[in-house]
Amino acid sequence: MEDQKQNSEERPVRVYADGIYDLFHFGHAGSLEQAKKLFPNTYLLVGCCNDETTHNYKGKTVMTEKERYESLRHCRWVDEVIPDAPWVLSQEFLDKHQIDYVAHDSLPYADASGSGKDVYDFVKSVGKFKETKRTDGISTSDIIMRIVKDYNQYVMRNLDRGYTRKELGVSYVREKRLRVNMGLKRLRERVKEHQEKVGEKIQIVTKTATMRRNEWVENADRLVAGFLERFEEGFHKMVGSLSVLLYDLRLYAQADYI
Repeated sequence: MEDQKQNSEERPVRVYADGIYDLFHFGHAGSLEQAKKLFPNTYLLVGCCNDETTHNYKGKTVMTEKERYESLRHCRWVDEVIPDAPWVLSQEFLDKHQIDYVAHDSLPYADASGSGKDVYDFVKSVGKFKETKRTDGISTSDIIMRIVKDYNQYVMRNLDRGYTRKELGVSYVREKRLRVNMGLKRLRERVKEHQEKVGEKIQIVTKTATMRRNEWVENADRLVAGFLERFEEGFHKMVGSLSVLLYDLRLYAQADYI
């Protein structure tokens, strides 16, 4: 019993993951990381379908099979890449590669080959399926949709970089139309930018005028207060002087009368 336990600890658990891995992204890498970390000692084999199989059952890929294989080989979690992987796994394939478990997300993956409802039905039935989680917000389809959405912008960018319209599969008329549309777009952006700058300047002028107005009001209040203070002080002095003068006149009048 101890020998079996020691052998199991020494022998890596051979985990298999497969896919198309077109436009390899961090979602792919995340699933492979999960597969690699299923056990303390894991040897991760990754199968990748060739172009013919993929085009028949899923559709055209952006990258060729060699490019997809090479992308996987550069992933730090992958120990071995198995090219020309089958669309549906069989016991014969598992035995050939000494696969202990197959890792994939739990959602049913439709079997376009017609062998069943889920390409992982067999693996699940024999208890060799291990679940991984998808990474939300990223997929090859999402990336392609982003490119399609901004197709014109990418075409113009590559034309500006020196690609010919023939290399991009763009007709002469379409190229001219794209250039006109992009020119109008840039013009609209410049007009908008100019409007924003003018708006900012107006706000600055308005703010400055308001500050100066407030400053004038504060200064006016201070000047008026100072004037009133000086006026009151001068008035009191004048009243005092008049009182003294009247008193002197009164004394003078009395003396003259006597």
